[in-house]
Amino acid sequence: MKLLHLSDLHLGLRLYDCSMIENQEYILKQILSVADDEGPDGVIIAGDVFDTAMPTVEALRVFDDFLVALADRGIEVLVISGNHDSGARISFGSRLMNESGVHIAGSYSGQVRPVTLEDEYGPVDFWLLPFVKPASVRAAFPEAEIGTWTDALRTAVEHMDLDVSRRNVLVSHQFVTGSRRSDSEEISVGGADNVDASVFNGFDYVALGHLHSPQNCGSERVRYCGTPLKYSFSEANDTKSVTVVELGAKENLTVRAVELTPPHEMCQLRGTYDELTARSYYSGTSLPEDYVHITLTDEEDVFDALGKLRLIYHNLLRLDYDNARTRSAGTAGAAENVREKLPEELFAELYEKQNGQPMSEIQAEFIKNLLNAIKEGEQ
Repeated sequence: MKLLHLSDLHLGLRLYDCSMIENQEYILKQILSVADDEGPDGVIIAGDVFDTAMPTVEALRVFDDFLVALADRGIEVLVISGNHDSGARISFGSRLMNESGVHIAGSYSGQVRPVTLEDEYGPVDFWLLPFVKPASVRAAFPEAEIGTWTDALRTAVEHMDLDVSRRNVLVSHQFVTGSRRSDSEEISVGGADNVDASVFNGFDYVALGHLHSPQNCGSERVRYCGTPLKYSFSEANDTKSVTVVELGAKENLTVRAVELTPPHEMCQLRGTYDELTARSYYSGTSLPEDYVHITLTDEEDVFDALGKLRLIYHNLLRLDYDNARTRSAGTAGAAENVREKLPEELFAELYEKQNGQPMSEIQAEFIKNLLNAIKEGEQ
C-alpha cells in the first residue's frame, strides 16, 4: 500500500502580515501532481490543516478544492486535527465525507476506531488520533494515572483495540522527545509536551505532524514529514517534500521523500545598505522574488531603508540592524535569545527587573506550575 504523508498545511497563515494563501494553493496543486505520478492508495494529513481555529473563507475553499481533487482521483484521505485546528469545526460533515473516502478525526473522546483499507497483503488499520493533552485523556479515562504527556499518549494507545498481527498506521500530532523544532512552531512551557517515542512501539508506521522540519524519530518508522512550505526564516535551509510511504507485507516498509518546489524561496541576507543594493550582488539571481530577511550592519540607520530595499527585494518581509548601537542595547538577536529561554525564565527576569531582587524558590515553583496549568488548559 502506497501513502502520501502530509501535515501542517497551516492554510490561511500570514507570514509577517503577508498572506501565504496563493503559495499554499500553488503547493497543493504540486502535491496533486505528485499524487498523479505516484498513484497512492491514501493521503494522510497529520494535523494543523488550518493556521487558526477560525479559518478564513479562502482557507476553507482551498482545503475543500484539495479534498475534492483527491476524492475525484479515488484516493482515500485520512485527516486529524492539530493544535491549531478546532476539532469540532474540522470534523463538520465528516460522516457524509466518510462515504467519499475522506476520513476526519477532529476531537478526542477516548474512542479511536480504525479506518481499514485493503491491499494484496491484507488489511491495514489506520488509527486517527487527533492532537491530545493530558487533560483530554484524563477526562476520557479518569481512573488512569496521567501525570505527563507521555502518560496521556500511552493511555490513549493502550485503549485502542490494536491487533499487532495486522499492519497498523498511527496518525498523530504531538512533539516526540529529541526532535528538532523551528521558529514557526508553538513552544510549550518547559518542553512539557514531550512524548517518548516508545509509546508508538506497536505500529508499523507513525505519521506525525506538529514539527515543521522533515525528520525521522529514531527510525523511518516514526516520521515527521514537515510543512510543504517554509513558514519561518529558521527553515530557510530546509528542503520541503512529501513523504512517500510504501507498506508491503508485515514489517516491510520503505520511506522516501519527493521534493517540492515553492513559488518563492526564503533567504536571510546580511551586510551594509550599499553592499545589498549593489547590482552585482543580486543581478542574475532569484533574490528579488524570494521572501527575504535583511540584517543591515550600517552604524547609522538608513532613511526609509525598508521602502528602498523593497524596490529591489520585492518580498522583503523583515528588516533589522546589527551594529554597535543595537549590540550595546542588547537588541541584536534578541528574538533568537528569547526563543532559547523557557517562559518561566523570562518571567523570572522580568520579576527581578521590576522588584530589584530574584523570585524565591516558592514563587518560582508557583509560576512554573501556573504556566503548565495554563498551557494544558488551552485548546
